[in-house]
Amino acid sequence: MVSPFRRHQQMVRGLKSAGPNHVSHRAAPAEPKPDTEAGLEYATLRVVLHDNIRTMHDIDSVEARNPMKAEFAKTFADWIEGVLAAGEQGLAAQDEILVTNMIWALDYHDYDYALRIGAHVVKFGLVLPERFKRTPACFLAENIAETALEQHELVSLEQLLQLLALVDGADMPDQAKAKLHKAIGRAYDRKAEDLDPAADNAPAGGKAAFVTEALVHLNRARVLDPGVGVKTDIKRLDAQLRKLEPADTPAE
Repeated sequence: MVSPFRRHQQMVRGLKSAGPNHVSHRAAPAEPKPDTEAGLEYATLRVVLHDNIRTMHDIDSVEARNPMKAEFAKTFADWIEGVLAAGEQGLAAQDEILVTNMIWALDYHDYDYALRIGAHVVKFGLVLPERFKRTPACFLAENIAETALEQHELVSLEQLLQLLALVDGADMPDQAKAKLHKAIGRAYDRKAEDLDPAADNAPAGGKAAFVTEALVHLNRARVLDPGVGVKTDIKRLDAQLRKLEPADTPAE
């Protein structure tokens, strides 16, 4: 078990690992300098990371590997907190530990953690390992959207909207953006179905408000990718909205 003092050291060195990096830079920042205290800590933790990865390579079952990733991630948590704190001060470095933990968090379905790390990764232009062949923004959008479409109970509407804001303006294939808008549209559709009009948090406009939002995102998905598979959703929700609107209109 890592001592509290050691954990504090890791967080401080993570904070020191970064260098100035203007957000608009296209090139990824350099890794921590190896001749610094933070660089030495980074190198030590990378050895641990690579040992973890080798351990998982011996296991074929994805289902078995994902809990291991969640357990291994605890080793790097304090370093990552330091790196994220540095990011709040406008400092960043290319960081294999950070990026790998973002990927792992997606695999073990901790989307809040993945989005926290992802915000830093996207903001400062960090890159994924070469085998991924995608930008971090595209990887996050596709991975989370696909999970939301296949297992919607794992991803909340709020997380999807946070993701949309995070990748706004990022270059990626239209099909990837379409998946995200489709996932958001279907999440709003479920909100409409589950709405209790008497609830304190019910939106102004009632169920129609959620149906309208669903249609905005589903139509955007169809524009981006006509084959994304939302035509039936749109037809059904258009009909539903027509039925709802007269009920929401005050009598003259």
